[in-house]
Amino acid sequence: MSEIQNTVVAKLEQIETRYRQIEEQISDPAVVKDPTRLVALSKEQGKLRSMVTKYREYRKAATGVEEASQMLQDQTADLDLKEMAREEIEQLTTRKEQLLEEMQNTLVMADDLHIDAVIMEIRAGTGGEEAALFARDLYGMYTRYAESRRWKVEQLDFSPSEMGGFREVIFGVKGEGVWAELGYEGGGHRVQRVPETESQGRIHTSAATVAVLAEPEEVDVQINPDDVIEHVCRSSGPGGQNVNKVSSAIKLEHIPTGITVSMQEEKSQHKNRAKAWRLLRSRLYDLYESQRRAERDSQRKTMIGSGDRSSKIRTYNFPQNRVTDHRINLSLYSLDRILAGDMGELIAAIRDYDLQQRLKNL
Repeated sequence: MSEIQNTVVAKLEQIETRYRQIEEQISDPAVVKDPTRLVALSKEQGKLRSMVTKYREYRKAATGVEEASQMLQDQTADLDLKEMAREEIEQLTTRKEQLLEEMQNTLVMADDLHIDAVIMEIRAGTGGEEAALFARDLYGMYTRYAESRRWKVEQLDFSPSEMGGFREVIFGVKGEGVWAELGYEGGGHRVQRVPETESQGRIHTSAATVAVLAEPEEVDVQINPDDVIEHVCRSSGPGGQNVNKVSSAIKLEHIPTGITVSMQEEKSQHKNRAKAWRLLRSRLYDLYESQRRAERDSQRKTMIGSGDRSSKIRTYNFPQNRVTDHRINLSLYSLDRILAGDMGELIAAIRDYDLQQRLKNL
């Protein structure tokens, strides 16, 4: 086996060992009486189960290859048995290599695959009203792609512009594989086209920024309520008399990190509070995960940049019907389809490049 494969098998051994430890702990009466610990262990076990099942099948195939090889070397074995052994070696070797490749690919992407909810924030950048219209186009692109993947989309907050664009829009997306596919979208997006506001047909360049935050479950991020200051005030902007007269807007301030979030879309103070806490939890999770990744490795940072919204990741050129992803130097001449939500080819190319980089860094 190659050095990478040896590394993968060693890691798989560690995972199976951890899986057995979890099985023992879940059977411990003391753990059974502690619901929080039991839930956490059960979740961890569920995440590891598929990998462990494949690894056990891989070992079984490897053992079968060894036994069949011994049969071939047996001088006393008849020719029919040896022929059967050759066929078995061929089949099991193919299956073993297939399983190892699947586990290897899953292993390097494991952290991403386990996150099934994100919060996305799109903000208009340079370009005035045209940038707000571009932010609206990006929002439509992501929501239509989410619909094609049968993910659930929930709008959390938005600030409309005069011509129907978005100065800012925040929304949640939930479903299997969400982070693994949309996690690459964070950064600066720019558009080159003739704006609706342009009377002389000149091409303008405008920009919008996208942030993608993994949305953790409550057990993943524990926030001390004493560390959060809550401000309640009246909502501003459109929404009728109730929105403007009732104190329903919520602002949360996390003292240790200085992170603040505001939510005012709902008329209900209770609903705004719940959404604000979700957004705060996601931003804290993103902060802590960024720190953890920086300490652990730079694989994802190498691939998609820092995720900083100022870093330009993609250009949408309308005159040429072209989308260019600058991180992997890929240009697709299908801008109309991509904005309509057909992002599969683009996302697959970025994921594949990222996978190859991670394998090199194993």
